[in-house]
Amino acid sequence: MEAISANLNSAFAIQQGMWEWLALIAASIGTYVCRALGVMLSGRVSQDSEFFRWLSAVTYAMVAALTIRLIFLPVGMLSTVPLYLRLIICAIAVGVMLINPSRRLVPALLIGTLLMVAVGIV
Repeated sequence: MEAISANLNSAFAIQQGMWEWLALIAASIGTYVCRALGVMLSGRVSQDSEFFRWLSAVTYAMVAALTIRLIFLPVGMLSTVPLYLRLIICAIAVGVMLINPSRRLVPALLIGTLLMVAVGIV
């Protein structure tokens, strides 16, 4: 009798976990189908179209808005850094970007990050 009970318990456990696995498999199939369609259609899409220019503008606007939010309305440990220090570090990073236009992003991010870490340590 105990063997039957143990078998029923294991059968119910497998059946209960089955729905999570089916959901994971369905999500994976959906993701890979969308990726395959993107790869197949990528050769037919012009990157110079109005849609992609609009998409690029929206992307840059979102990054700018998030950056401004991080500077003026920080969350977590960044909120312990005074506003004037965040603005000074931001100005220095922008200055680094303007000094060397050909290689501007990585040095500016590196300087900004290192200065913010230095402020956090001090």
